[in-house]
Parts: sequence; structure tokens; C-alpha cells
Amino acid sequence: MAEPLTVPSLTAGTAFVLRPWELSDLPLVREASEDAYIPLITTIPSPYSDEAAQVYVRRQWEQAATGSGYPFVIARVRDRRPVGSIGLWLKDAAEGRATVGYWTAAPGRRQGATGAALRTVTAWALHELRLARLHMLIEPWNDASVRTAESAGYRREGLLRGWQRIGGVRRDMLMYSRLDDD
Repeated sequence: MAEPLTVPSLTAGTAFVLRPWELSDLPLVREASEDAYIPLITTIPSPYSDEAAQVYVRRQWEQAATGSGYPFVIARVRDRRPVGSIGLWLKDAAEGRATVGYWTAAPGRRQGATGAALRTVTAWALHELRLARLHMLIEPWNDASVRTAESAGYRREGLLRGWQRIGGVRRDMLMYSRLDDD
């Protein structure tokens, strides 16, 4: 088992902060569970229940405690309202690479939260954690996620045909990456 990790609080631009998950984030889990897509690509519970949401938050804590990764909540600075999540997953950290994943609940979209969070996590992972490569998978139709990745300096590497099962169907995924020397 890897060493336990401490999820830091990071400033993401002027309007957002990244912080560890809290049990007070259950309303964010509820919003995400009501989305048609987020529960298909994450472990967000659907249908929602307070019990299942608490299990989800505790699972985020366990990710850090077992050294699997850094799960962050994206929260607005002005009112501390959580709007989404971003994670850095370290399964391949020994090889100098990690996976990034993110989602934003509908009420938090189109505010720049995800882009600010991705730029912050990317800089932190490449410079502070000294990882050589970060990558993510995005469905080809997901224009918002593609724009977010590209705005943070990620480059499209190619199409992975039939890569992942989502909603019971094998889906193509685009591979995006960012290197420490980009």
C-alpha cells in the first residue's frame, strides 16, 4: 500500500479554491447524481440517498488515505459553494504519470471553475509532485471537456476505439496529455 496522502487546499485563479471533500458536500453529490452523464462515468450514486452520498464522500477520503490519489472539491471563493470535483489519480505514479478526471454539476457550469481547477492541478502535479506526464480520457462528443483540456495546455494524442464501457455501451475515448516539458 502507498503512503497516505494529505489533500491540500489550492487556490484556483481568483474565484475558486480546491479543497478536500467534507460531509457538508452532500448537496453537491445530490446535484451530480441528478445529471444524466456524471453518474455514468464516476462513482456518484444514482439514485441519490444521503447514505449513499456519505459513502461516496468517505470513499474520496479513502482514496487519499490509501495513496491512490488526490480528490478535490472545486468551490467558489465568494460563497464557498462547491460546484464540482477534480481528481489526480496516481496508479502509475511510479512511472511518472497520473490520470486527471473532473466534473462540474450543472449549476456550476460556464463559470470557469473547471478550467481554473484543471490549470491549478496540472501545474501543482507537474511542478510540485514532479510528475512527467498527466493524461485524461474524454468522449469525442464532449466539446466542453475538450475545450477545458485544450485551454489548460493538454494535447490530443488520439482516439481509443471502444476503450471504455459507459452506460452499458463500449465508447470511444480521446486521449489528452500534458508533459512536464510542454
